[in-house]
Amino acid sequence: MTEVRREIFGQMPQEEGGGVVEKFVLKSDAVKVEILSLGCIIAALETKDRDGKFSDVVLGFDTLEGYTRKHPFFGAVVGRVANRIAKGRFTVEGKEYQLFLNNGPNSLHGGARGFDKVLWSPQVLPNGVCFFRLSPDGEESYPGDLKVWVTYMLSGGELAINYRAQTSKTTPINLTNHAYFNLSGQGSRDIYDHEISIEADSYLPVDDTKIPTGEVAAVQGTGFDLRQPVELGKHLQRFRLDGFDHNFCLQPTQARRLAARARHPPTGRAMEVYTTQPGIQFYTGNNLDGSLKGKGAVVYPKHSAFCLETQNWPDAVNKPHFPSALLRPGEEYNHNTWLLFNT
Repeated sequence: MTEVRREIFGQMPQEEGGGVVEKFVLKSDAVKVEILSLGCIIAALETKDRDGKFSDVVLGFDTLEGYTRKHPFFGAVVGRVANRIAKGRFTVEGKEYQLFLNNGPNSLHGGARGFDKVLWSPQVLPNGVCFFRLSPDGEESYPGDLKVWVTYMLSGGELAINYRAQTSKTTPINLTNHAYFNLSGQGSRDIYDHEISIEADSYLPVDDTKIPTGEVAAVQGTGFDLRQPVELGKHLQRFRLDGFDHNFCLQPTQARRLAARARHPPTGRAMEVYTTQPGIQFYTGNNLDGSLKGKGAVVYPKHSAFCLETQNWPDAVNKPHFPSALLRPGEEYNHNTWLLFNT
């Protein structure tokens, strides 16, 4: 059985519209996860090592104040469109839309005030919690009233996340969770001793602003071949990579399938990512720079965490040969991701 508890986490500042932020604690015998009604943020996730010792394996903050200041989307659900849209521009049904540019020349993770920065309405479920919000027509310049539900369910060592949405006008949509993981425990110096594998035969090369060039490239014979587990630190050195911030292309299917695996041999902690999405963005915390004080007043330096964000391919709204990112009236966006923790 999963225990579900709700408590007050803090109060939003008046300039952010005020409102109470709640924290929902989901607890099984194997995992304890804390989720906020602000941005559906996974604020903590404790899981056992091989000796049965629990540690928190996600980056974040102890107080609400940390989450209301600028931070790199720690633990949040990002949208309406996760990842980057080139020049913040797209055309739908003959109309051009211009978004806010918040990542160099591009729009990233929903714009100036995306889904990560707003309060959601929670509903407690037997083994989890469902968050709802209506993103109004024109919010962050996106078309259509968009109803969105994000549901977290905990069962044993598995956290399931379901994303659903319905729209009144055709709109691009791409939802993901942006949790930063370190399986040796948050606040550990780096992730170089982690083993990573990703079930992808191809990946998307990017330009110098991190927008996919349009090529779908084979991983074979490159530093992007992660089909067999690699020790991250050695792998980055071997291929002279500064880190990963790339979409890996998964086999399209409606069914649950393994996308990636991360393992930390010193503690025995492992995490498997399953999804129905066509892509997974592997990011190695390249932009963390030690300037943010996180939980327990630790700092988070470069490469001190990784993200495995299940999602559609970046800039798909501008690339007709990518899987479609458009949701139309009468359709439902519905995707699942499962994070399985074990030793």
